[in-house]
Amino acid sequence: MNRIQTSMMQEKETADKHAKNLTMRKMGQTFGYALVWLCAILTLLALVWIIGYVMVQGLKVINLEFLTTRPAGGVSGEGGMSTTIVTTLYLVVLTISIATPLGVGAAVYLVEYAGEAERESKLVAFLIKIARNGVEILAGVPSIIFGLFGFALFVSAMKLKFSLLSAGLSGACLVLPVIIRTSEEALLTVPRSYREGSLALGATKWQTMWNVVLPAATPGIITGVVLSVGRIIAETAIFWVTLGGSYRLPKNLLSSGRTMALHVYMLASETRAFDKAMGTAAILIFSIIILNLVINYTSRKLTARAIGKL
Repeated sequence: MNRIQTSMMQEKETADKHAKNLTMRKMGQTFGYALVWLCAILTLLALVWIIGYVMVQGLKVINLEFLTTRPAGGVSGEGGMSTTIVTTLYLVVLTISIATPLGVGAAVYLVEYAGEAERESKLVAFLIKIARNGVEILAGVPSIIFGLFGFALFVSAMKLKFSLLSAGLSGACLVLPVIIRTSEEALLTVPRSYREGSLALGATKWQTMWNVVLPAATPGIITGVVLSVGRIIAETAIFWVTLGGSYRLPKNLLSSGRTMALHVYMLASETRAFDKAMGTAAILIFSIIILNLVINYTSRKLTARAIGKL
């Protein structure tokens, strides 16, 4: 009888311990969820506060004249921002046109062809290893370093002067590591069965890559392009030493210009026109939002088309 009572008491103690542990785990989980939600809410509030403050202050000076007249130049801060909008668009298109083919091509080689090349030659394997490490290192280099490199090579050595072309080439060097890394990750997410199925049907490796793998990886690649576009629009240091900062509209690739972010910096640092700096910043934020929406819509359409083909 005593044994039965002792056993029952032990079982009860064990059950109580399990219940207590379960309660503690639930409390820990609840606390963890609350902490995560608190961090998310604080981050969102900070973002809304910053964007809201800039938009509220900027909308006070935004009108048709502000959007359609060019900056007056000098330190007065007079004029609008029309030429900076067009220059930013020119620079984004030029930079992405240069960086995207190079970045995606490098990613395709590193993911699809580098493995075979590494097995065939130790020298090639060593060079590929250096290339991978170089991409990782360049992704963390400050933008001003790319600016100084662009100034030394494109502006001075190649005699391209302060121009859209110098800025576009420098900007391409800046975003190239981002496009390579994101494109690599996108290609690695494509199931191997897609490749094997295509090759089994008699397609060549290039046909498989072009018609099967790249369409399936398109959303991830576009994500890298979107990140790159945002960085190009927001950068100032690299374009200060390569684009020049002229308030006039560029007439060709060898003309100087001024992006919206650079215009905000110059207004805030060289003039007292903080109201117009806020207005330009508001247009800059609005442009980034619209651009992201357009690219995301395009990404969804391309993804749907790729799934239809597959």
